[in-house]
Amino acid sequence: MSEKARPDDAETIDRNWDELLQEIRVTETGAQILTGFLLTVPFAQRFTELDHLQRTTYLVVLCGSVLTTALVVAPAAFHRVLFRHRARRWLVEAANRCARAGLALMALTISGSLFLIFDLVAGTGPALAVLAVALLLFASLWVVVPLSSRRARNKA
Repeated sequence: MSEKARPDDAETIDRNWDELLQEIRVTETGAQILTGFLLTVPFAQRFTELDHLQRTTYLVVLCGSVLTTALVVAPAAFHRVLFRHRARRWLVEAANRCARAGLALMALTISGSLFLIFDLVAGTGPALAVLAVALLLFASLWVVVPLSSRRARNKA
């Protein structure tokens, strides 16, 4: 966070914390559902038929999903450990970092899941195309659009 944008008063920090928690709740639910689903995949009958690329992709996607869950749940753990220790500013900054990293990992994990499904159903070529489109979509919606909006507001 830049010095210019650094919140200094308790009210702003509390509002930032509340907004972060709302955003994390959305991400957390999606990450937990995806992780739960991925944990059941090895028990499917066709799992033994996966080739090396598909098994590797599955394991990478599963690890990404678990890491995403860890990152988006971390702020709640931070809060529990630091409850009533007057660490709200640190909590907001740490939660922001975790949320950003969690969103990036979630985009990669969802894209990787799409790659795996398309590879199983349609082959590696279409899977690579869908992976590229998914990554482009996430990058556009989650990074480019907000940054463009910020630049437009700064020019005005």
